Amino acid sequence: MNKTLLILFTLLLGSNWIYAQRPSGERIKTLKVAYITERINLTSKEAQSFWPIYNDFEEKKQVLRRKERVELRAQIESIGNLSSEESSSLLDKHLAIQKEKYNLEQNFISKIKNVITHKKTLLLLKAEEDFKKRLIQQYRKHRENK
Repeated sequence: MNKTLLILFTLLLGSNWIYAQRPSGERIKTLKVAYITERINLTSKEAQSFWPIYNDFEEKKQVLRRKERVELRAQIESIGNLSSEESSSLLDKHLAIQKEKYNLEQNFISKIKNVITHKKTLLLLKAEEDFKKRLIQQYRKHRENK
């Protein structure tokens, strides 16, 4: 545990260097990996199986976010100009994307719970939420200081 905390501390101290060297998304991903690893206390054996599954899930989730942004949000901006049929079609697309998100997460959890314990799976879900909250707090704090 202390070794993991030392690694996390080193990563956080090096975040300025990471920021200067990598795009923002890569920096966030690096910090998220360190945060999740520390929070769920992965063994090296678990990590070997866990990260490929998790990274695949994250990539697929990102594709769905892009799809949602492109197919829905752009059209919702002009909602006043949509016909009844276009509105119905847009609503159907929204429901289909939400169903894809649900199926993706369900598939991910069924895979990951075979790699790590159920308790660690729940800790992962909590760690992701906590990381997201911290990221938003840091963003707001940074914006206020400007």
